Amino acid sequence: MTINHAGVLKKEYFISYMKLIMNAFGCSVEEAKDKTFERLFRFQESEMGQETYTQFLLAYRELLNHSND
Repeated sequence: MTINHAGVLKKEYFISYMKLIMNAFGCSVEEAKDKTFERLFRFQESEMGQETYTQFLLAYRELLNHSND
């Protein structure tokens, strides 16, 4: 997936990205979150801006809630 660093990435982007990671690697939501944080944020919350990081966390929580249904 191509990332435009000019704007804020939305929750839906991260949901799609983490689902792709889960499908590709056969991993859990938590593992997908860790891989996403490593790959996109380089282990730094501020790498892509605070609002994008907030959207990432919202996406993670939504995926986690749906995995528990």
